[in-house]
Amino acid sequence: MKERKNKELSSKDLTELVVKGMTEKKGLDIAILDLRKVKNSITDFFVICSGNSDTQIDALANSVEEEVYKISKTEPWQKEGKANGEWILIDYVDVVAHIFNKERRKHYDLEELWGDAEVTYLEDSMV
Repeated sequence: MKERKNKELSSKDLTELVVKGMTEKKGLDIAILDLRKVKNSITDFFVICSGNSDTQIDALANSVEEEVYKISKTEPWQKEGKANGEWILIDYVDVVAHIFNKERRKHYDLEELWGDAEVTYLEDSMV
């Protein structure tokens, strides 16, 4: 497993940067899943949002990467889904960003799948 380059940045701080990137491009229905107390979780946090179009989903992903890099100089460990535009995953090891189109998000329903997680919804991102 790859380590973060910036040791001073906590997973909570990294989560805040991901959220900032999502809000910069008007991500919808932003949810933060705190997985730190969930047995066998694969990361500390999932940050999930939706976009209205392939263009917005791509812009959201770019904004997340820009915000994280600007402050922490951290590149994602893995990125997936940029080509299909339905679900982009940006993996920072301790924090994983999920950017969905609305239908794909309903289909996978990560909030329900990780039902033991503490979920926080950002009110101003609700539609």
